[in-house]
Amino acid sequence: QVQLVASGGGLVQAGGSLRLSCVASGRTFGSDVMGWFRQPPEKEREFVAGISWSGRSTDYADSVKGRFTISRDNAKKTVYLQMDNLKPGDTAVYFCAADSSGTMVPRRSASVYGYWGQGTQVTVSS
Repeated sequence: QVQLVASGGGLVQAGGSLRLSCVASGRTFGSDVMGWFRQPPEKEREFVAGISWSGRSTDYADSVKGRFTISRDNAKKTVYLQMDNLKPGDTAVYFCAADSSGTMVPRRSASVYGYWGQGTQVTVSS
């Protein structure tokens, strides 16, 4: 079992920045692909970013590419999402997730992630 606890959300003005953190506990974390997803109000959950266990492979949704950066610290069992130049359209509940299937690269489908954090609210005002 892996428990994931996300934090760092909040209210920020457009153009501002936030850094989300997701701390894992339980079984090993270092071999898992980690992902961030978000669910805007009244919309489906969508992929935001993913990172391989080594950190060498990352993937981003087109809507956040160039503004968001995913990273991880395996020693601290933590994955981060640095969000810069935030826009009102980024308003959502953000979830971290772990893919423990052994894949080498991050995938975009939520169904492959077996463990999920509780979500943290990000609100961007215009």
